[in-house]
Amino acid sequence: MFRPLELFIGLRYTRAKRRNQFISFISTVSIVCIAISVTALITVMSVMNGFDSELRARILGAVSHVTVSGIDEPVRDWQRAVDVAKTTPHVEGAAPYVEIQAFLQARRSSGAIIRGVVPSLEPRVSDLDQHMVEGKMGDLTDHSWNIILGKELALDLGVNVGDKVTVVVPQFTATPMGAVPKLRNFNVSGIFELGMQEYDSNLALISMPDGERLNGQAGATGIRLKLDDMREATPVAQLLVNELGQSYRVQTWMDTHANFFHAIDMEKTVMFIILSLIILVAVINLISMLMMLVTDKQADIAILRTLGSTPRSIMAMFMVQGLLVGIVGIAAGVTLGGLLSYNLPAIVKFIEHVTGHTFLAPDVYYISEVPSQLLWSDVGWVVLVTFCFSLLATLYPAWRASRVQPAQALRYE
Repeated sequence: MFRPLELFIGLRYTRAKRRNQFISFISTVSIVCIAISVTALITVMSVMNGFDSELRARILGAVSHVTVSGIDEPVRDWQRAVDVAKTTPHVEGAAPYVEIQAFLQARRSSGAIIRGVVPSLEPRVSDLDQHMVEGKMGDLTDHSWNIILGKELALDLGVNVGDKVTVVVPQFTATPMGAVPKLRNFNVSGIFELGMQEYDSNLALISMPDGERLNGQAGATGIRLKLDDMREATPVAQLLVNELGQSYRVQTWMDTHANFFHAIDMEKTVMFIILSLIILVAVINLISMLMMLVTDKQADIAILRTLGSTPRSIMAMFMVQGLLVGIVGIAAGVTLGGLLSYNLPAIVKFIEHVTGHTFLAPDVYYISEVPSQLLWSDVGWVVLVTFCFSLLATLYPAWRASRVQPAQALRYE
């Protein structure tokens, strides 16, 4: 005989044709509502994961995972610091840099941060070479006095490749005419577009030797490191402090951008909670369906009680009913949510093509496509939360079924 008995009877009630078709309709509505809620939650979480991943890639494409700098003066023996960093676990690349705050003049004026880099080493720690719109990073040679501008910065200055830019450094030199700031003309040899306004409108690149001469000091401002796992930034920083000594300052990307990424994670958590309430509303239909089913099956419950079924057994039979509806809804929602998440960028492009309306205009938003990244850990949480809600929804109707009195239920049968 099929065991356990509660599962057998619960599944039989599900397969059997009910006398009251309205209960079947409510059951179908419950499945559809749960499926739609699960689909919506998985899709929204995937879109938020996509935006999070896109922002991390763009920000960390310009910001190093770990930065080593001198406390009060430039790092003069930066070659040693680079060698030490390369031998540290999880470090994939290291490159020196010189950073200068300057004022740029052309047709218009704008402030910016000028970073002196070594073109052969810079691709090991950043993705700027992959975002060149015009020119190439290899043009930043010693004594070339070439400069690469962010796209927004070039627009603000009103220049293009081949134009001249005057760089004004806030370091004053005494002359017969009085103290004057240091000036230097640079040739615009390239333009990059990282896709983040913070860098496209405020960052310019020059060769490191030219940066040292412009800064008036020999040595690097610091060393920028790229790790194979950015989550290891804090342990790596501690190792470098122990290796290099207290004369160096070591900072991680968490120190400079932790609040931003924490805000994204908090927003994702809040959205998960809010959309979970939608699932809770959908599960209310499950309670209504089970309450009507208990009323419809009172005679059957009474007969089972007279045959020796315990209240706990009766309760389990109706819990099987509710959980089956919840599991079917979850399975349908996960399937639809997974398909929608994987194909969302293509679906959005199709809708834009049909309607002629662009949701994320490139001239307004830096991220012009709707990204989507499905994480199975999120799917697991959605399944767990929905299953728990479905389980809780079955408890009260199943308890009411277990409290049915056989004599009262069979009085008018």
